[in-house]
Amino acid sequence: MVRPGRRPHGLARDRGSFTAELAAGLPALVLLLFAGLTAVNAVTARAGCLDAAREAALAASRGEAGTAAGARYAPPGADVSVTVAGERVTATVRVPVRTLGARLPRITVSATAVAAVEPGAPGPRP
Repeated sequence: MVRPGRRPHGLARDRGSFTAELAAGLPALVLLLFAGLTAVNAVTARAGCLDAAREAALAASRGEAGTAAGARYAPPGADVSVTVAGERVTATVRVPVRTLGARLPRITVSATAVAAVEPGAPGPRP
């Protein structure tokens, strides 16, 4: 039997335990959220790099300026490079992705696409 004004025996020790557990777990949860958002940002940038590399390789294989074509589709701040080796055109697009911490290093995301030089097209142009 519990007397009026007194708490049951086990409740006095558990007081504040939720606050302590929340204080310990919240930083880990925030770090996990930041890591997830950075990963989504990196995957989105990779998709943009892949599109830009594909367009650059196809344009260069048709005899157009591949670097200019890739730059139109590339994410902001991307570096587009096109090389021609024999009958193959290789386009590479690299872009630094900012992590969600201002003091953390940037992640470089890249994508490469290869296309064959089309017959009858003027010489490929990087």
